Amino acid sequence: MKKILAILLCTIVYLSASEKTIEIDIEGMTCPLCTMTIKKNLKKQPGVQKAKVRLNTHTATVTYETEQIEAAHLLKAIEEAGYKGKIKEK
Repeated sequence: MKKILAILLCTIVYLSASEKTIEIDIEGMTCPLCTMTIKKNLKKQPGVQKAKVRLNTHTATVTYETEQIEAAHLLKAIEEAGYKGKIKEK
């Protein structure tokens, strides 16, 4: 039982290490359809786990697998939807 728990813990640590969450400022959103379009484009990208787009703050919060996609590709997906995105510095 201890071996199983140790393996499970190692797996969780490994998986969470390759996952990253970033916040992106988005220009040009004016309505709920804008947020849906951006979210749809982001979620189509390989490695994207979660995408939440907020009209009131003009931001997107994206959780993705760093081994499958880079942040630059997320910005490109937003651009392909017709908007301009910039990664928020923390």
